[in-house]
Amino acid sequence: MQQLIWLFFLVILYSSCANQDFSPKPRGFHRIEFPDKEYIKMEEGCPFTFEIPIYTTLKTDDTKNAGKCWKNLAFPQFNATLHLSYFDIDEKSTFNKLIEDARTFAFKHTTKATSIDQKKIINTPNNIYGLEYYIQGNTASNYQFYVSDSTNHYLRGALYFNEKPNLDSIQPVLDFLKTDIEHLISTIRWK
Repeated sequence: MQQLIWLFFLVILYSSCANQDFSPKPRGFHRIEFPDKEYIKMEEGCPFTFEIPIYTTLKTDDTKNAGKCWKNLAFPQFNATLHLSYFDIDEKSTFNKLIEDARTFAFKHTTKATSIDQKKIINTPNNIYGLEYYIQGNTASNYQFYVSDSTNHYLRGALYFNEKPNLDSIQPVLDFLKTDIEHLISTIRWK
């Protein structure tokens, strides 16, 4: 009788464990805390000014071929950097080459991009004109722009995340930073 009880107990134990359908937890992402939007004016001896978020760090680009007014706007909380390149326009051919370079840099991501949307930037009272490139997909840079007054000044920006491109995980941060960059563009003033 005791053996029958043990056999019954083992059958119940085996059947209770065998019917479990175990599956791993889906991969989750960390909760992202976004800071409040607050801006300060940037003036660093360049022929332009603009406002940047208080939670960023603006540094002069110290790479080998960097120009005098090339800046890197770091977003340390989001592991991202907006690279800004300024050029003086000395003649029409230079301006046309700079515009073509901006288009080439944006469309260099075509192989990984699912789409590239363009939006005109027009701020007539402050003499600011240009284009924004919003690049969809798992690309190295998802947002680029250039602005100019068409005669003297040209400023190009490209946002890069210091992570492997994965649009699903960076999309909320990208949307948040895009509003900061659009604010920066709207507050540009040429000197």
